[in-house]
Order: sequence, then structure tokens, then C-alpha cells
Amino acid sequence: MDFRSRFKRAGRVIGGEPHADGAAELHVGDTSFDDWDVIRDFGDLETARAFHQNLLERGQACELTADWALDEFGHGDVALRVPPGQGAAAEELLDDPS
Repeated sequence: MDFRSRFKRAGRVIGGEPHADGAAELHVGDTSFDDWDVIRDFGDLETARAFHQNLLERGQACELTADWALDEFGHGDVALRVPPGQGAAAEELLDDPS
């Protein structure tokens, strides 16, 4: 048994399957957001959450979505989405450093 297998096994004994922080904020396989504008795509949940938080703090409605579950380290394909028609405004917020 390799180290990774042992780590996963220990995680199950301690408190369930390993998962990335913030996984509860991610909508996986939820088709109700398919018509929302995709602002950015990310390869990991941690980075996506930072951009998500930035938009929320500026009053922009947004959600994080993925077609498939991420790995236990939070890696995968994560999309930052905003309601239809709000994509340009959200892009401006992300491009504005203030």
C-alpha cells in the first residue's frame, strides 16, 4: 500500500472522505447554472474561491460550478459564473484592482 492509499484510508477512519476546503460552495453537475455566464475557468478550487469571494464582496452574485467532482486536493475544472447578462460587469470588477 503506497502513502497516498494509506492517507486516504486514515482520512476515512478519522472523519470521512478527504475533500478540499470550500467543496460545499461548489455546485457539481448542477444544470440550473448552465445558462449563467462563465467569467473564468480555474484548475483548482482554492484559486476559484478567491475570485468568487472578490466578486461577492463587491456585491456581484456569482457561483462556482463543475461538471465533475474534483479530486481530494481540490483540482479539476471549476467555472466562476454570474447570472445571465452580467458577464461584462463582472469582468470589469475583476479587472479593476481596487
